[in-house]
Amino acid sequence: MILSPVFTPRLSDQAIFAELLGRESVGRKQWPELIVQLVGRPVRARLVTLDAKAHTVELREVTVERYVHRLRLEGTIPPETFRLIEQLPAEDRPTVKAIARKSAWENPGAAEILDRYLKAAQASGKYSVSDALALLDLIEGRKPANFAELVANIPRWREALRHQIEVAAGPKPFFSQDVERMHGGGRDQRGADDARLTAKEKEMAFLERLTEVLES
Repeated sequence: MILSPVFTPRLSDQAIFAELLGRESVGRKQWPELIVQLVGRPVRARLVTLDAKAHTVELREVTVERYVHRLRLEGTIPPETFRLIEQLPAEDRPTVKAIARKSAWENPGAAEILDRYLKAAQASGKYSVSDALALLDLIEGRKPANFAELVANIPRWREALRHQIEVAAGPKPFFSQDVERMHGGGRDQRGADDARLTAKEKEMAFLERLTEVLES
């Protein structure tokens, strides 16, 4: 359980398999046999501790199963989306294919958003893989039903973020240790607030870029 995050595939790990699979998928019914084959090989991990010593660990079935189940092997990419991705810089294609295989795009309305973004971003010369990732976060978080709803909501989202940023940026630093202690000392949460403020500022900047791309 302690090491489970190490064996949870990130998007960069999913990208390796997304590039290998292309538009193909591996159905859930095939996973049990795949897991059995991997455990039987067996699969070993090389862990390096802080003292720079390497340790080889034979992975148990539960760990292999966890990894396989989180690879999005069942995902696929529609033909038009795949064609658009193949026009991107080669170094970005695995990551964008992993993005395109996410469940967030299974709704036809959401899939249209990705296609419209890829077309507009490439046509305007304003495509970036970081913005493709930000678009995935937006779809997963705000869940617009389709392209029209996305475009209609962007001004409202920007205005709400602008207000939240103005409010969050209000508090000033403590001027003395006595005042700091009155506010909880080491328990002060303004570090976390700063992180949330930065996240809101990044989202605001992305929405501004997204607006420019979709209007170009």
